[in-house]
Amino acid sequence: METGATPQVAVLDAGGQYCHLIARKVRELGVYAGVFASETPAGNLAACRGVIISGGPASVYDPDSPTVDPAIFRLDLPVLGICYGQQLMARLLGGTVERGEKGEYGLATLNGSRTAALLAGTPPEQQIWMSHRDTVAVLPPGFEAIGNTAVCRFAAIADPSRRLFGLQFHPEVVHTTHGRRILSNFLFDVCGCSRDWDPSHQVPLLEERIRQAAGDRNVFFFVSGGVDSTVAFTLCLRALGPERVRGVYVDTGLMREGETEFVTRLFDSLAPGIVSVERAQRRFLDPLACVCDPEQKRAIIGEGFVRVQESIIERRHLLDGHWILGQGTIYPDTIESGGTQKAAVIKTHHNRVPGIQRLMEANRVVEPLASFYKDEVRELGRGLELPEEFLERHPFPGPGLAIRCLCGSRSRKLEPAGEGFLVPVQSVGVQGDSRTYAPVLALDSFPSQAVQERAAELINRLPRINRVIARVESALPLGSLEVSRGGLSPERLERLRRADALIRRISHESGFDKQVWQFPVILLPLGSEGCPDSVVLRPVHSVDGMTAQSVLVEDTLLRRMADGLLGIEGIAGVFHDLTHKPPGTIEWE
Repeated sequence: METGATPQVAVLDAGGQYCHLIARKVRELGVYAGVFASETPAGNLAACRGVIISGGPASVYDPDSPTVDPAIFRLDLPVLGICYGQQLMARLLGGTVERGEKGEYGLATLNGSRTAALLAGTPPEQQIWMSHRDTVAVLPPGFEAIGNTAVCRFAAIADPSRRLFGLQFHPEVVHTTHGRRILSNFLFDVCGCSRDWDPSHQVPLLEERIRQAAGDRNVFFFVSGGVDSTVAFTLCLRALGPERVRGVYVDTGLMREGETEFVTRLFDSLAPGIVSVERAQRRFLDPLACVCDPEQKRAIIGEGFVRVQESIIERRHLLDGHWILGQGTIYPDTIESGGTQKAAVIKTHHNRVPGIQRLMEANRVVEPLASFYKDEVRELGRGLELPEEFLERHPFPGPGLAIRCLCGSRSRKLEPAGEGFLVPVQSVGVQGDSRTYAPVLALDSFPSQAVQERAAELINRLPRINRVIARVESALPLGSLEVSRGGLSPERLERLRRADALIRRISHESGFDKQVWQFPVILLPLGSEGCPDSVVLRPVHSVDGMTAQSVLVEDTLLRRMADGLLGIEGIAGVFHDLTHKPPGTIEWE
């Protein structure tokens, strides 16, 4: 059900990337949960059955870091602190938090207590997901350790008499193997919650919200052909009828090979004549030609969409206030764009640039999917009877190939770095719920499970990097390659488009595309004279895009991919990204 009733569980938002995901996972277990500001007075939470304090990007010892009302620990309510939430609880109750000697990002192994209520029914050794550098150094009075990892002494703590618990890891993410059971233990065995949430019948509720948001206005969409915008568009069609919904597909020149033709066929099958194509390559490519900074790229693309929208609205005489913008924004877009009160900006999505924000402030945007994750959107699409072939497409970013074509502002040599070479090209990462922008470490080792494990250890140990790649094949030895000056030229974009099409074809023919959630292909300005670029393969497994595991391509298939890529003019090397999320984002920019 969805009512204005008091949630059984209050999730206090300390700015964590996964705060909303916690509430979602609680609701998946059948319990109504709501997200509240971290400083919500304890008295406002007294009617709840339990409280969860989320993770966050700050350090608890910073003077302006988020906090909670200490009185919540005297309400006789169970409290679970996750990551930053554990550290905050420990500090407020008399413990000590310190910066660890090295971070812990991605997969780890928890050694847990068999007798701890929170870990009941889970194995003594289990896979968990970490994203932290700070750590609890001294426990508060009354607490005991109920789990540890090789790096973190207090990975799980408890004061059973007061029903206070802390986890340094994230039980809400899919890569914590028994996280669902741990949350279930807290909800039902500790808090005594009852099941009062039914996530079915969401489509009629969403349609009603669309009608309320639109009022007597019509809805105009920029559709991409991706799952999110197509599901949002279809919901609006059902809610308002085809006479009140229109869409335009903007060909920015940053599309994949054959994408415009595919999207045209898709929407002709859904709603003939309602979606048109706008050719706008020059409007996007010219301003991007010399831009290297990823946030600037995203801003240019986002504002470009706004300018195209304004042009279309003017041409179609839609300035009478009877039209609003529809978007397929999903929750990870909002969170990574810093869209909650204390969340850090990881990367600004094109649907959160200033021009879009101004429309939102004017109440001229409807986003039916803003509280959903990618896997949930696919389920909604199935409820709308969209073709399965379309729903299972790999996600593709709104800014297109622009954020997969990395640029260099000047020529530089690689820097030897013990284990490999430091590549002076930066990529975006997320470490401890904060954005990082750091160089990449390239290993001169063929990708393997052992190399992947070493990569994770190197990122945890070396603060200078947030991503590790391994060489598959190259025309020259790794140390002889150089980073060159390279922008978003039509030549480089076409090179990336050909590489992407090749990898998609081989992945489909081999069935590998069914084994991964997404497979970005990245172009780096790393090569030699005459062959200025290298390709990085980035296959990952995920459920909701909030976390992801790097997936290794089997040796024979990987060599087939590499041989094909090295046959493309201008490509000097092929690399495999070994980085999980965190610490590296799925996309590089």
